[in-house]
Amino acid sequence: MIKVLFTLLLSLIFVTLATAQQDSYIYSVKFNDKGNSAFSISRPLEFLSTKSVERRLLQQIPLTESDLPVNPDYLKSIRSSGGEILYKSKWLNLIIIKVTNKASIEKISKNPFVKEIKPADHLYTHHASNRKNPYFDTESVKKITVKQGADDFKSGRAFDYGQSFNQSQMIAVDQLHNMGFTGRGMTIAVLDAGFNSVNTLAAFDSLRTNAQILGTKDFVTPGNDVYNTSISTHGMMVLSIMGGNLPGQLIGTAPKASYWLLRSEDGRPDFEYVIEEYYWVNAAEYADSVGADIINSSLGYTTFLNPAEDHTYEDMDGNTTVVTIGADMAASKGILVVNSAGNSGNNEWQYIGAPADGDSVFTIGAVDPAGVYAGFSSRGPTSDGRIKPDVTAQGVSTIVATIPSGVAGGSGTSFSSPVIAGASACLWQANPTFTNMELLNAIRMSSSQSATPDNFKGWGIPNFLLANNLLTSSLLVLTEPFSGLNAYPVPFVGKINIEVESSSWRIVDLKIYNSVGSSVAEMEGVELSKGKNLIVFNKLERIPKGIYMLQLSDGYYVTTAKIIK
Repeated sequence: MIKVLFTLLLSLIFVTLATAQQDSYIYSVKFNDKGNSAFSISRPLEFLSTKSVERRLLQQIPLTESDLPVNPDYLKSIRSSGGEILYKSKWLNLIIIKVTNKASIEKISKNPFVKEIKPADHLYTHHASNRKNPYFDTESVKKITVKQGADDFKSGRAFDYGQSFNQSQMIAVDQLHNMGFTGRGMTIAVLDAGFNSVNTLAAFDSLRTNAQILGTKDFVTPGNDVYNTSISTHGMMVLSIMGGNLPGQLIGTAPKASYWLLRSEDGRPDFEYVIEEYYWVNAAEYADSVGADIINSSLGYTTFLNPAEDHTYEDMDGNTTVVTIGADMAASKGILVVNSAGNSGNNEWQYIGAPADGDSVFTIGAVDPAGVYAGFSSRGPTSDGRIKPDVTAQGVSTIVATIPSGVAGGSGTSFSSPVIAGASACLWQANPTFTNMELLNAIRMSSSQSATPDNFKGWGIPNFLLANNLLTSSLLVLTEPFSGLNAYPVPFVGKINIEVESSSWRIVDLKIYNSVGSSVAEMEGVELSKGKNLIVFNKLERIPKGIYMLQLSDGYYVTTAKIIK
């Protein structure tokens, strides 16, 4: 009898333990649409910054449903059905929830706005593993001796680059610096694993003094201090390549740009899970909303500590992985997404990872200081046959800031990517009317093997002075008939006064576009005489307050100006 009772008691304990181990379940929930949301694309400033809306206007990118936050009513319904929301993404139109019983999932699935529900325990269940972090092999960083003589400051240079001169001179961004284009007015979002000591290191004194660090946010551990000394130094080194300023040692490729520091990567060697791709998408959404022009992401994903989550080479088609879908979405919003190719060139994988496989992602490989392909640099093609990387830059002995002071030589495509991202900010500052894809194409066309691109160096090593000349000559052709377009008052109320200079007599049309790309007012058949012209655009009282784009065109040539009501 005692033996029977003991057996029953033991069975009861096991049942209780089994039940306790399944006290919650995690699911991803994808929605059909954004429904009758409280948010509207006609009121973009409720969920996007002015700078974000201006980027869309300048590149003539209409607002779409993907810009809207996840429908708050859907979230309310999920919560009332017993779902705790762990994650949400407006671009993926998806949330990840935790429930305490499967009956809640059955109830949630019956909602007409729910498209798909999938188990997602793997995203938050981290298995013990002896598997070495398999992707993005750790970059090597070696202390260097500061050389004197060959790299001494020379008159005529905008900055005293020290040994960082080679990484700038190789791509001729130093020439843009000499012309006064240093990234001022451009915003770069840095998506990385942590920015250890950026708030104290001398290399970032000028960024702090001039308020060039616009803000920080941690998507891995919300509310965490991204400067915390217990987290990764990787983002700090990446930032130094763009924004560092240690005269005689290190000058970044965009020393006057502004920066958002966004932590999307956990960074621990024993943590490499697919959830980090979701964090990346959240960080990119945030970068878009605050008005970033460029994203630098020295991150990538192929295989993980949990082998069940591994991507395959077939997944590197530009359309499959969560992070690549997010990166291409960021590019569709007008952001130049610059991503390192990866450091797998010498190992079994060899190929670029995600999101470097994105067709709208600007993928950067690595060369040594002499411009020779670095064997560790991941190569193409993508699984659907596209050439990758796009271009290459110095990723061997790239000069980076170190803790507690000074500089070192770092090797890895994590360091070639920010070289190009910073230089791109300078080029865009010089040519602000071009789109992200036009900028990318000009950089490709300026590169050393643009006529014969390959899957090792892509289009080659860029020449940013040549890229600037390509864009400038294009701009002169496009805008030759019109110049000096000016609209006032700012803001306007019922009318706009428009000044424009024309190179000859011609007939033009004027159109005003709202933030979603729709025409809200037109004036057709306006005659311009040679020289300066004044046009009054009347009857604009009915137009709601907001940011608009004024377009003037003769049917072939187009010029635009931002206007505000």
